[in-house]
Amino acid sequence: MLMTTLVGVDVGGTFTDLFFLDEASGTFRTAKVPSNRGDEAVGFLEGLKTFGALSALGSIVHGTTVGTNALLERKGARIGVITTAGFRDVLEMRRRDRRNTWGLWGDFTPIADRDMRIEVAERTLADGTVRTAVDAAEVAAAARRLAAAGATALAIVFVNAYANPANERAAASAARAVWPNEHVSVSSEILPEIREFERASTTALNAYLQPVVGSYLAKLETALAGEAFAGAFHIVQSNGGVMSTAGARRLPVRTALSGPAAGVIAAAAISTAAGYPDIITGDLGGTSFDVSLIAGGEASLAAQTTIDFGLVIRSPMIEITTIGAGGGSIARVDRGGFLEVGPESAGSRPGPVAYGQGNERPTLTDANIVLGRINAERPIGGKLARLDVEAARRALANHVGEPLGLTPEEAAEAVVRVADARMAGAIRLVSVERGHDPATFAFVPFGGGGALHAGALIADIGLKAALVPRFPGVTSAMGCVMADIRHDQVQTLNLVLDGLDAEALDRRMAEEGAAAHAVVAGAGLSVGRIDVTFELDMHYLGQTHTVAVPLPVTLAEGRTGVTADGVRKAFEAAYSRAFSRLLPGLGIRIVNLRTAAIGRRPAIDLAALAPGATASLEKARTGSRPVWFGGWRETAVFARLDLPVDAVVEGPAVLEQPDATILVPPGQRARVDRFGNLVMERL
Repeated sequence: MLMTTLVGVDVGGTFTDLFFLDEASGTFRTAKVPSNRGDEAVGFLEGLKTFGALSALGSIVHGTTVGTNALLERKGARIGVITTAGFRDVLEMRRRDRRNTWGLWGDFTPIADRDMRIEVAERTLADGTVRTAVDAAEVAAAARRLAAAGATALAIVFVNAYANPANERAAASAARAVWPNEHVSVSSEILPEIREFERASTTALNAYLQPVVGSYLAKLETALAGEAFAGAFHIVQSNGGVMSTAGARRLPVRTALSGPAAGVIAAAAISTAAGYPDIITGDLGGTSFDVSLIAGGEASLAAQTTIDFGLVIRSPMIEITTIGAGGGSIARVDRGGFLEVGPESAGSRPGPVAYGQGNERPTLTDANIVLGRINAERPIGGKLARLDVEAARRALANHVGEPLGLTPEEAAEAVVRVADARMAGAIRLVSVERGHDPATFAFVPFGGGGALHAGALIADIGLKAALVPRFPGVTSAMGCVMADIRHDQVQTLNLVLDGLDAEALDRRMAEEGAAAHAVVAGAGLSVGRIDVTFELDMHYLGQTHTVAVPLPVTLAEGRTGVTADGVRKAFEAAYSRAFSRLLPGLGIRIVNLRTAAIGRRPAIDLAALAPGATASLEKARTGSRPVWFGGWRETAVFARLDLPVDAVVEGPAVLEQPDATILVPPGQRARVDRFGNLVMERL
């Protein structure tokens, strides 16, 4: 197994976080630098250079929010769509849903304007029969027309192409011959799966992201080449796995939740090792708060995700809920006199008021600074010498205090409480509303600001505890180097279980498994082994929705050993788990085959993160300062990384480290476990 030096890089809206690992020695280093919004390559390179010459690095794994931001801000490419005659408006009709259920009209704007969606004569039936062959000349003319209208990416989506891709492949060949660039997305290549809207949406969004993600990666690769970097460069996928940059260029839709997914992977590994397999993660960055629930040490994968209303991506993704409540979220009083925090963010440019870069509107970070929770003399990130507390106080007084009749400190406390309430709502959404009792879950905060709010969330929601990783600010970057290499494939089968040709299914599964295995084996990162898993989407005849049915089979010597009886037993077990009953007498249909190849990365020795022998409680105590808890209260301050294993700190206390600040409120305590994690609990 190849050992190398590896750097995980997480580029957020405010900071770029890095985690360096030498696989041979097990040693690591961390770094945190400001992001350069609009030209992320600058912060990317600055962070990498903190570890020395880039030419000495073996691999870089990057978690990115470029795709997410492009979708949320509607800043993707101008795209054209070529589709089957009669199906021009699939993207606009969606599932006949509306943003406002009781509104009289919809307000959804599709990512491709109607005049940029062109129909061509072709038709494939649901059984795969080609009724009308596609005319290559007609497709080429449509592609030229769309390019002339300003489209920089093209999506080709034909009805029933999942059953027989022949017409789509012929159209793709004709279009690519005249299209001015490589940005052509074809539904049978992106998602060869039944359900026309989901397939159309995923393919169109892939095209929408291709120029954005492609140019971003090209800029990074050019910058790396200029520094003589010759190693492997990979991207974290939304499913928590890793893919090559070539794969990310071809399938950028699979990177839509890249950055948050990496943090969830690291949090799952850290908490499981610490004895907390059931957790709720909270990634609080500069712009957003991303929440995910992990039960039994395993992150949940969703087959489909809605990034924003009408923007549906059908691709395996870690289930993550995102709200606009980050450190840079702007606080304001609306016309009704209500205090709002977010979703608008100051980002890294200009950043919070206290950064002194031109912003005059207060943010959540400004509120924490005014309350004494953040050390204004030692800001994280290393770029600023100190923070302007007085400017933050004036902004809070002007924009929040005066409209609500509050002092600057009371205004700051109100801002924090509103933000805490929004975060608590997101946590309840993934726990209580899905049948989980939050009292049995620990909260794992990461990102630069998450640990400032952990204590309040324990109290507000009744969580079991909070487990703050050793390096919370760079947890997502750490997840980049921990993430397995993963490749997912899906293929619609549409088979009835009665009379199933198990031999034919076995051959299909073996072919899909071998293809997925080859992708992972060629990734260029060290893996201990490669696992291939199979899952079927199945339902009873007459039903519309499917259940996921994992198959307990293994690919070996070109066979899986699947049998009709084994498939039936697996379906009945999965259906019983989902609905606590079976429907005997009804036929059963196999809809889709899902194949995943997972290259298991070498485990990181988390004990290496623990405090050293020189750590002591006396050394960690650095003094005290006033912190606001409904009034000023003298509060002990500790250097968190100098706290020894088993140290206990009772609140109120502030624990500082280069990448994050942790607040232990009154009525709670924090102890250091054997991995250096901080476990916060109620007294």
